[in-house]
Amino acid sequence: MKNIYFLGIGGIGMSALARYFLHEGMRVAGYDRTCTPLTERLEKEGAEVHYEDDVELIPREMLVKEETMVVYTPAIPEDHSEYRYFLKEGFRIEKRSQMLGHLSAGKYVMAVAGTHGKTSTTTLVAWLNRALTGGGSAFLGGISKNFDSNLVLGEGRRLAVEADEFDRSFLRLYPDVAVITSADADHLDIYGTHEAVKEAFAQFADQIRKGGALILKKGVELDIHNEGITIYRYAYDEECDFYARNVELLGGGLYRYDVVTPDGVVENCRLGVPGWVNIENSVAAIASVWCAAKAEGVALDEDRLREALAGFSGVKRRFEFWVNTPRQVYMDDYAHHPRELSATLTSVRRMFPERKITAVFQPHLYTRTRDLYREFAEALSLADETVLLPIYPAREEPLEGIRTEIIAERIGVPCRIVEREQLAETLYGMETDVVVTFGAGNIDACCSAVAEKLKLKA
Repeated sequence: MKNIYFLGIGGIGMSALARYFLHEGMRVAGYDRTCTPLTERLEKEGAEVHYEDDVELIPREMLVKEETMVVYTPAIPEDHSEYRYFLKEGFRIEKRSQMLGHLSAGKYVMAVAGTHGKTSTTTLVAWLNRALTGGGSAFLGGISKNFDSNLVLGEGRRLAVEADEFDRSFLRLYPDVAVITSADADHLDIYGTHEAVKEAFAQFADQIRKGGALILKKGVELDIHNEGITIYRYAYDEECDFYARNVELLGGGLYRYDVVTPDGVVENCRLGVPGWVNIENSVAAIASVWCAAKAEGVALDEDRLREALAGFSGVKRRFEFWVNTPRQVYMDDYAHHPRELSATLTSVRRMFPERKITAVFQPHLYTRTRDLYREFAEALSLADETVLLPIYPAREEPLEGIRTEIIAERIGVPCRIVEREQLAETLYGMETDVVVTFGAGNIDACCSAVAEKLKLKA
């Protein structure tokens, strides 16, 4: 194939694939609903992108069936005219997850799955691979600040991939070592029940290759039947196979800690990003590279490991500081599940005790709001004050009776609802101290404006 056409090219996972094929010298084009910094960057790198669902806008070269592969995201609706055209004309069409499965062939696959925490953990795995081996590749679900990309290309067989549970996409992967950070109730529009979610994660674990390893968060219980693997447990500070101990909060929300492994203790680690939840993610990532080193018959280089942890810059929109002064703090985070909100707000409370925390949340998807509005309200009540935005629909049509108000009326702290365009001015007029914005929609488009307004109060 000479050409790769992407339906939904601006998605974080799709754009990583597009970058890969651009690097391989193939012609890349695609459709997405809206122009974003990701699509603009892809265009600068050589991809042709348009933003209307119109077969006439597809580049002529991409209409040659024998020379074109079509890759689509499950978020593309079945009545999408370009999708229907490619289907009718008999083009070779694959989901993103299928293509990722092809590209992982022949690699030592280090997959990270979970209803939350997987992007930061996968990015840590990729960064530790580079630090410890000088190589390693990765397909990431966020923009790594260290690599300034969601695609990492390097020498060697190690391949870190984010294994997405949406639409059961991760069942296209057969990893050598896998991390499961969580298996909470989510995507119930796809799965129907929490039990079905857990069954899918168990099936994913059953697909780990013989002789491989599963690194499972302590407390996550799955019915796993893969007798050919070793199962390790990890945790933040609870004793198990891999865990942190002697955790000490430093200035700026950073931590110093030791990591206990089956081989002993890696002492005096210091992670370059804040938040206790990232300490937990680092333990999982260390466990993953420990398993890879064991499979290769080598030991972890503890000095390089410490240096890599300290040099980790994180992921854009994961605990990302925009303002950090004694009078005003502003952070942005991608959290869009109640467990993520709780973990982040708990981390922020530990980092900034005795300070007022204002949580700003844009609910993502009508179905997720319908299924989890009580849990969202409970999590957001951990803040001192809450600002909510209207629901971001993404791929969904509105559901009757499902609005942001069903969360707001259950929150146990002062709460208001504002339009996204009014957010920066609203926060400027409020008494703020520590502000955190949350959401997987387009709330990140407000970050610059919010930061500029809060800096005026700093």
